[in-house]
Amino acid sequence: MKSQSLSTRQRLIQAALELFTAQGVSATTTRQIAEKAAVNEVTLFRNFGNKHGLLLAVLEESAAFTHLGESLISRATPPGDVYQALKDYASDTLQALERMPELVRSVVGEADQFPAENRRALGRGLTEANRYVAQYLVTVIQQGDLNTYLPAEKLASLLNGMILGYAVIEFTSEFHELWESRDDFLENLVELFLRGAMSSVTSSLLTTYNTQEIADLPAVLVHEILRQAKRSGVQDYAIAYLLFATGLSPQEIVDLQRNHQIYDPQSHLLQITTPGYVRQVPVNQWILGKRYGSYTNNPLIKWLKSRKDSQAAMFLDATGKLIAESEVLQYWQTWTQGLLTPQGKPPEIAQAQHTWRVEMLMRGISLENLSILTGCDRAQLQAYAHRAREKAALEQATRLDQKPV
Repeated sequence: MKSQSLSTRQRLIQAALELFTAQGVSATTTRQIAEKAAVNEVTLFRNFGNKHGLLLAVLEESAAFTHLGESLISRATPPGDVYQALKDYASDTLQALERMPELVRSVVGEADQFPAENRRALGRGLTEANRYVAQYLVTVIQQGDLNTYLPAEKLASLLNGMILGYAVIEFTSEFHELWESRDDFLENLVELFLRGAMSSVTSSLLTTYNTQEIADLPAVLVHEILRQAKRSGVQDYAIAYLLFATGLSPQEIVDLQRNHQIYDPQSHLLQITTPGYVRQVPVNQWILGKRYGSYTNNPLIKWLKSRKDSQAAMFLDATGKLIAESEVLQYWQTWTQGLLTPQGKPPEIAQAQHTWRVEMLMRGISLENLSILTGCDRAQLQAYAHRAREKAALEQATRLDQKPV
């Protein structure tokens, strides 16, 4: 009998959760719940008293969000990337809420009509969610991965409060313009949260991407560097092309093999192999507004087709052996001799990578997809996102200045 009673109770809770999620609390009747659970309506009253009693059970016993907190705690040891862990938690929580928008609307909009016990249950549910986040934060604080002047419980309350607030706004106001996208909200949420949580004395995570100088190169200078490289030879041109068309580092270019490329009329890809990780990157036809060949006929393909040797390496030195990174740097100095950046300094080879990443963001790639292409986590790319927004603002201001009032 006890087993049957538990089975009936769980069926009623599950049926109520599904109906509340689909049509809200007010629009759901006890008869609908009983029919969905395949029990008599009297059984519902016997187990829960009324609909609000059943809602109370749903709020207290449903494990819809438990796994989110448990998943966050599991990422505390080893600590890994705090920024990414918190952003993933916030994203997963919003996705879970998004699966039950009507329930969220009902709970928020009708809470004042609920019995006091139901409102207390809501409070206990939020407290439970805070407990998991606070437990994670306590762990990373103790491990020295987060330095804060606020208690972990307060930080957890702030984070969950902002997530819930966003969900409420999204589900009740479809045409707001508070954020460009959900990812925009998440990135700014976690950055603001970490800025407030961390002390100003030690903040290694923020230092990683906030003090990094992003000095991308202007289009006219990039095209001149490519022109000089072309004058230096077919291989020089191919290497310079990859620096600006793929955002690869000199070491990644040196490590390329001839069979690491895949191309057809629709795309040209390179496979980048690093210890424990393989990724693909596109070879762009367009670099800062100018087209450099096509997917099947560009400086890299022309270089490889000109080869008469059978060496596996994509680039070779003067003796026909694998080229060294130091030689690529020497090539760069030759191409950029006499050239200066807007800051009055000689261009540095790392600025080619900066330029490609900022250009990709300017052309509309998301930070998440750029993370996949570069192998960098999103925290490391924040400075590029800031630079891209800065350039977009300047371009918009320039366009507006060209329009008469």
